[in-house]
Amino acid sequence: MSPTAKDVSQNGSATSSTIFEIDDSDFSRFSERPRPLDIERKRSFDEKSFSELSITLSPRPFYKNAENSSRVFETIDSIYSSGGRSGFHTPRSENGFEPHPIVAEAWEALRRSMVYFRGQPVGTIAAMDQSGEELNYDQVFVRDFVPSALAFLMNGEPEIVKNFLLKTLCLQSWEKKVDLFKLGEGVMPASFKVLHNPIRNSETLVADFGETAIGRVAPVDSGFWWIILLRAYTKSTGDSSLADMPDCQRGIRLILSLCLSKGFDTFPTLLCADGCCMIDRRMGVYGYPIEIQALFFMALRCALQLLKQDCEFVEKIIERLHALSYHMRSYYWLDMKQLNCIYRYKTEEYSHTAVNKFNVMPDSLPDWVFDFMPKRGGYFIGNVSPARMDFRWFCLGNCVAILCSLATPEQSSAIMDLIESHWDELVGDMPLKICYPALEGHDWKIITGYDPKNTRWSYHNGGSWPVLLWLLTAACIKSGRPQIARRAIDLAESRLMKDSWPEYYDGKLGLYIGKQARKFQTWSIAGYLVARMMLEDPSHLGMISIEEDKKMAPLCKRSASWTC
Repeated sequence: MSPTAKDVSQNGSATSSTIFEIDDSDFSRFSERPRPLDIERKRSFDEKSFSELSITLSPRPFYKNAENSSRVFETIDSIYSSGGRSGFHTPRSENGFEPHPIVAEAWEALRRSMVYFRGQPVGTIAAMDQSGEELNYDQVFVRDFVPSALAFLMNGEPEIVKNFLLKTLCLQSWEKKVDLFKLGEGVMPASFKVLHNPIRNSETLVADFGETAIGRVAPVDSGFWWIILLRAYTKSTGDSSLADMPDCQRGIRLILSLCLSKGFDTFPTLLCADGCCMIDRRMGVYGYPIEIQALFFMALRCALQLLKQDCEFVEKIIERLHALSYHMRSYYWLDMKQLNCIYRYKTEEYSHTAVNKFNVMPDSLPDWVFDFMPKRGGYFIGNVSPARMDFRWFCLGNCVAILCSLATPEQSSAIMDLIESHWDELVGDMPLKICYPALEGHDWKIITGYDPKNTRWSYHNGGSWPVLLWLLTAACIKSGRPQIARRAIDLAESRLMKDSWPEYYDGKLGLYIGKQARKFQTWSIAGYLVARMMLEDPSHLGMISIEEDKKMAPLCKRSASWTC
């Protein structure tokens, strides 16, 4: 049987007991506000370089044309040297960023979305839209809560984040079955809901691990977001006691055991089905999608900082990080030089000297990619697998790659160059395209299975998602290009509140509110607040960004016959 709140012992102490021995009504033991930490661009709580952990492998950077690369770290250093938090109540921040009138409205809307369990805040629901059928928008989604959590942390309100981390950790231990098949022990829920029983005057939690989701796909990204958020909480508050709890350490290990297990795969990337991430419907991202690989890399780096250093997973994490960074920087990176190499690929190559290792047919290069690729700029493509490269741009994966330093400083600058050179296509009138370009015609029919929600330039098929604004802002600040984020935020502020905070926008330029978009979508609200608070006070970036390990050195080349 799955554990419930009633099964939890009331006899544990906050210092020595596991969370499963603590009654849900006793959240107060965990809710004492810790001493705030001034987040700076410094390593903390045993944040070690890979080389300090006796591993020295680094892929070489492939992007060489970033003229601004020499200024990147100077800009970031000046950003991080700003004073204390300005907060959203401050009339004018130190960097001259004026608060916008919609900020107060956004906070009010965010607080209305808060969900309580036995008197304690445990998350925010997906949307407050009351205009139609709720479906599952009245639930607390793990991935959706992340921008809400960051907003509360940046505003000095960590209690709801701690409660959320604890409750989802409890849910992780539940037995997870879809029909007759049992899921892995470490799977985190996609979402949960608080059920009220007015007769018994009681509340219970009901979790969804994918068994009721569209397509019945378990969320691969929930566990990664949970680890990333735990690290953000620790960085923001300076309180490592939560992460140090035996059950939190066990929760991290259970997640890692699912994705670090060795099997038949010859790639260090993580094999995933369609619908396992933010793109939660069939969109041809099966295989090794960039979003999951970037989140995987970031979660591994966060886990390396959070786990006790005598943990048996530390060596496995380090080994996988080096293999994954080498693979991603070598085979997923695309710029003009790499595109020309692929254009001239030979096929049916055999042995270790092969350059075209995945046997990709040059004729499979889509026509649009030649026009999309600027002379200065580049990006991580959507997918690489045998005989297939998905050349689409995916926003979340590229922004996360910058934040966790999967992208080198040169590659980060190149991604910013690409966004600037294709502003109309990727940003348009509402930030930000989730992917580009949209699938149309025969491709849409075959790849999406005639999905009416994913018609061209709508929803996950080239729709514009305001929530991505916080990821873009964080990536821009880290890359030393905050002016790009400021321009995008100005666009969002001109429409978001007037349009009632939609989930997504449709059209090539994002001119139209999504045809099935919920209004008062919580992560649209929270994403805007996080973006604005980071731009006001860039020191907030420290809770979600991980610096590059400059001590890593390459030990091998991409291929024995590599000539490009």
